[in-house]
Amino acid sequence: MGRLAVPITPGGANVTSASLARVFIARQPIFDLQQKVYGYELLFRSGLENVFGHAEPNRASAEVMTNSTLVLNMEAISGGKIAFINITRDILLNDYISFLPRGLTAAEILETIEPDPEVVKACSRLKQAGYLLVLDDFVYGEKYADLMNLADIVKVDFLSTSGEERRQVLSRFTSPSVRFLAEKVETHEVFKEAIEKGYTYFQGYFFSKPIIISSRDVPGFKLNYLQMLQEIQSPNVNFYHLEAIIKRDMALSFKLLRYINSAYFGIRDKVSSIMHAMMLLGMREFKQWASLVVMASMGSDKPDELVIQALIRGRFCESIAPMLSMKQRSQELFLLGMFSLIDAILDRPLVEILRDLPLSDEIKDALSGKPNRLRAVFDYAQAYEKGDWDGLSAKADALGLDESGVPAAYLASVRWAHRSFGEVTAAE
Repeated sequence: MGRLAVPITPGGANVTSASLARVFIARQPIFDLQQKVYGYELLFRSGLENVFGHAEPNRASAEVMTNSTLVLNMEAISGGKIAFINITRDILLNDYISFLPRGLTAAEILETIEPDPEVVKACSRLKQAGYLLVLDDFVYGEKYADLMNLADIVKVDFLSTSGEERRQVLSRFTSPSVRFLAEKVETHEVFKEAIEKGYTYFQGYFFSKPIIISSRDVPGFKLNYLQMLQEIQSPNVNFYHLEAIIKRDMALSFKLLRYINSAYFGIRDKVSSIMHAMMLLGMREFKQWASLVVMASMGSDKPDELVIQALIRGRFCESIAPMLSMKQRSQELFLLGMFSLIDAILDRPLVEILRDLPLSDEIKDALSGKPNRLRAVFDYAQAYEKGDWDGLSAKADALGLDESGVPAAYLASVRWAHRSFGEVTAAE
C-alpha cells in the first residue's frame, strides 16, 4: 500500500542527509478464507540495490534490517499481522532475515533464486528457527523437491497460470500442513475459483471489485448515513439538523459520545449531550469523525481491510495536500480517497452511487477517472500503495511534489486509520 523511506547509516558512521540511502516499501494485504487479513506482503523498491553496492554490503543490509526493523516499526506497518518479505539470495545466505521477529515474519523465496545446496541449507535454518517459509510464484520443477519439503506456504500467480495449472500445483505437495496462496486475484469470480480449488490465502485487488446484484437497493440504515453525509457536505451546515439525524440512530449517538469522552480528548467532565459533543469537536473534526463512522458502518458486512484501506487513502491524500500547496482542499482530498472504494462497500456500480452521493462535481469527476487536479493526487496515492515505483516519480514530478515528507505522512495515515477504525468498531 505505500512506500516508506528509511535512512541507512552503514557501520554507524556519521553521514550527511544528502548521502543517506533510502529504502522504500509497499504493503499489500493477504486474506484468509473469511476475507480477514492474515498478513501483508512488504515490497522493496529497487532502490535497495544501491545498498548492496556499498563497500560493506553485508553490514549495510544487516543495518537496514536491524536499525529500521523494516520500516521504523514492523508491527506498525503490518498491524501486528504476518509480514511477508521477498528476500534475495544474499539476504538468505547471510541469515539477515534472522534480525526480524519470528512471530511476524514469512520469508518469501523468490522464483529467481536457484535452489542449490546452499540455498536449501539456509532455508532449513530459517525453518528450524521458526520462520515461515514461502515459495514465491511457484512453478513445479524437479529441482525444487528439497524446497517443497520445507515450504509452509506456496504462492501461485493466478494471472500467469491456467486453471489446470493452478489445480495441479496442489497435487504436487504431499504434506497436509502446506497451505496455498493465490496471488493476483483480481475479481470475486477468481477468488471463488481459488477457494474451490483448495487455496487458503488470497492476494490481489478482488476485495475492491463490487459484486453487482441486480435491483439491489441500499438498506434503510445506510440511507440514514448517506443523509448525514449530505448534511455535513452542505455549504450551510446546520448542527441542529445533524443532531436530529444522530439522535434517530442509537449507534451513532453512542459512538459520538464514546468518542468525545475517550482518553484521546482528555475532557474532565463527562459529555452527555449530542449538541455539546459536536460543538466541542468543531465542524472540521466532526466532519471527519462522521465520514469515518459512515464508512465503517456501511462496510460492516465487508472485510475490515477494505474500510481501513479507504481510511488510509483518505488520510494520506489529505496529508500530502499541504505539500502540494493544496491545504485549502485537504478536506476534498480526504473525501476523495475515502470514497474511492464506495462501490465495493455498497456492492453497486459507481455511476449509480455518484448520482446520490453528496460530493462536489470535481470529486465525482475524480472518482470517475476524469482528469483533474484532485484525480492527479489520487493517482499518485494509488501508485504509492500498489508499489508502482516505475510510475511514481513521474507522477510526483507532474504534481510538483517534494517526496521527502511523504513516507512519514503515509506511516502516520496507516496508524491513524487503524486507531480510528478500532475506536469506531469498539463501539459496535
